[in-house]
Amino acid sequence: MTQPRGMFSHLKPLCHRRGWVFCLLLLALNFMIPAPANALTVENITFADSTIIGGKPVPLRNAALLRYLKVIKAYVAALYLPEGVKAEAVLSDVPKRLELSYLVSIQGPDFDKGAAPVLARNQTSAELSRLQGRLDKLNAAYRDVKPGDRYTLTYLPGRGTELALNGSPLIVIEGADFAAAYFGIWLGRDPIDEKLKRNLLRER
Repeated sequence: MTQPRGMFSHLKPLCHRRGWVFCLLLLALNFMIPAPANALTVENITFADSTIIGGKPVPLRNAALLRYLKVIKAYVAALYLPEGVKAEAVLSDVPKRLELSYLVSIQGPDFDKGAAPVLARNQTSAELSRLQGRLDKLNAAYRDVKPGDRYTLTYLPGRGTELALNGSPLIVIEGADFAAAYFGIWLGRDPIDEKLKRNLLRER
């Protein structure tokens, strides 16, 4: 591909004096694209300032680290929520996305083991019974993750909750009731970690 004439002409004198290695470094710097000004970085993991849900932009509410047993850095979570949605309405029938970027390896079957006790704390027996078939489908879709992998849960009213791994959709589970229960693992009355919930819901 032919570059526009004069595009790198300002580099020629420096390249001539310093050599081609120096020139290549300058070219690399010219092509570096800075992170968006409002992107948020936690534990060296960066989350975009907004995402698209149902064709509409949804802003990043906040991101925070989860420590397993208060010691092990397990993952960094980020919550995307439409502007104007109050913390107490986070589980209502509104678009939302939770991104989980992992700092440890986790086996696929272990996701259910971690979620089940929290779901049981927040749901009645009758509610869990109604959800169980859909929970089984979601749990079967989970894959193993390693550090750097990212799971995304995205709820769109009228469509359901999509689980994706590193941007690749795995399954969609229908129902606003399912979304409220499953997002409640992190954002419900008795979440997996109260500090994580507070940090995610806090406006930046």
